[in-house]
Amino acid sequence: MKKVLSKNMLIYGAFAVTAITALAACNGDDVPPSGYAQVVYKNGNVLTANKDAQVVQAVAVKDRKVVAAGSDTELSKYIGKDTQVIDLSGKTMIPGFYDAHSHFLMTGINLKFEADLNSPPIGAINSIDEIINLLKKKQAELGTEAWLTGFGYDDTLLADKRHPTREDLDKVSSTQPVFVTHISGHMSVANTAALKLAGITAATANPEGGVIGKDGKGEPTGYLAETAAQLVSKFKPALTAAQQQEGLAAAAKMYASKGVTTANDGATGPAGVEAMEKAAQSGRLPIRVVAWPMGLGALAGSKAIALTSGKVKVGGIKDFHDGSIQGYTGYLSHPYHTPHDGDADYAGYPRSSREALVARVTDAQKAGVQMFIHANGDQAISDVLYAYRKAQEAYPRSDARNVIIHAQMAREDQLDEMKALGVIPSFFELHTYYWGDRHRDIFLGPDRGTRISPVKSALNRGIPYTLHADTPVVPMDPMLMLWTAVNRVSTSGAVIGADQRVSVMDALRGITINAAHQNFEEKERGSIEAGKFADLVVLSANPASVDPMKIKDIQVLETIVEGETVYKSGR
Repeated sequence: MKKVLSKNMLIYGAFAVTAITALAACNGDDVPPSGYAQVVYKNGNVLTANKDAQVVQAVAVKDRKVVAAGSDTELSKYIGKDTQVIDLSGKTMIPGFYDAHSHFLMTGINLKFEADLNSPPIGAINSIDEIINLLKKKQAELGTEAWLTGFGYDDTLLADKRHPTREDLDKVSSTQPVFVTHISGHMSVANTAALKLAGITAATANPEGGVIGKDGKGEPTGYLAETAAQLVSKFKPALTAAQQQEGLAAAAKMYASKGVTTANDGATGPAGVEAMEKAAQSGRLPIRVVAWPMGLGALAGSKAIALTSGKVKVGGIKDFHDGSIQGYTGYLSHPYHTPHDGDADYAGYPRSSREALVARVTDAQKAGVQMFIHANGDQAISDVLYAYRKAQEAYPRSDARNVIIHAQMAREDQLDEMKALGVIPSFFELHTYYWGDRHRDIFLGPDRGTRISPVKSALNRGIPYTLHADTPVVPMDPMLMLWTAVNRVSTSGAVIGADQRVSVMDALRGITINAAHQNFEEKERGSIEAGKFADLVVLSANPASVDPMKIKDIQVLETIVEGETVYKSGR
């Protein structure tokens, strides 16, 4: 029998690895049709996430795939003299976490090259003065010629209770560009030098789908919302190829440490896809990434790239129809709870007209391409559903699996329409943890604010919802995502919509099998079943049996991608 070894077989440490000859005493008649396994994990608590939510003891792996999952006794027949038997010692194994939506390349860039402007509980910034001081430290590191950039400030968590202005950023420098981005990613602030570079003056009109902030005299304040931020960001110097690879390696290391076996790069393009493929071929990308290019042109360019690593895949296309609730750019059917800039009728705005959205969606539908459209506010969701319906009427597809990314303010009637159209809501339910208190008290009020990300309502309809973190908006942390879906507790400890809580197993499906289904990969990944790739995670405790409030404290001990260990705690 040919001996084939994976890296798993060579790793000894957290789990006892023994070749148990006694269990391998199978005669030739007992050899399963697939042959002996290369690795058998036994004595575990394996949450398969299959359709029956089956829990088993053991998993057999051969040639990167699961060949069987069952009891220790049932899987003993897969153990031959060359099989490595890994004793889980009662630890919990689950399918690898499947990232339903994030920005993988951007995450790596932020980790390595952006000043971290996050406030607690993510970062340490509490005031605009602290932002200025941190950017000055970045200036000392990079010099007085480079762009100074930062990501993650949150005006509602700063002591100042406002966005920075160009005058604030001019305290860092008035001669080199300074450009900082809000935690939502939907608005930025530029200093005088950056505004000048972009040619933004008092006479500059708002672009479609964006706002240039101006003071009482009509002068730009530096604040740039939605598409207006692109007027400046397009002038940022591109990263070198080496810097891109450094960022991708950092992102991969972080995602793997959290148990993510498949990541997502939303809103990318050919250059990003090419960089990820290069990282995979060089060994810097041990996990898989599914890329969603921006538009049909970017999709065509991305698919033209030779992807031979097996680690990078091009999926559907990403689009945007509104912005962020916490940035007052989400598009609502009724005004915000606390008026924006004193306007009691203000309800946000779309990034493009409904007609333009329908045209883009119809083009994608005609081409047979899946769409992932960002929509937070319920009016934005209405427009997206209208576009999906019109496109489906024009070019029917039986299994389009079009997606609404975030779907934060989805109403009950809108969920009914999603069910009818086969549309998948991908919920950013971490909003309940990070912004739940402020949604309830500031942006939406108690009625709308406590039913954001209505996961249970989707579950009740049998909709295969997914859950995501939108990293780098918030850190990639699937265990916190699981905890949030189960508890819906905010940073203050308040419960945000108890009736939208779901069970551990239903939450787990949102970040495993349902997420694989969202990307047409449910036959290959997302659950621990024979024939699927061995994407596996070992946890320090069983989330289905611990105190629900302790789920977020469970640690990822090992991450396995296609049978190969890519992360192990303590290394």
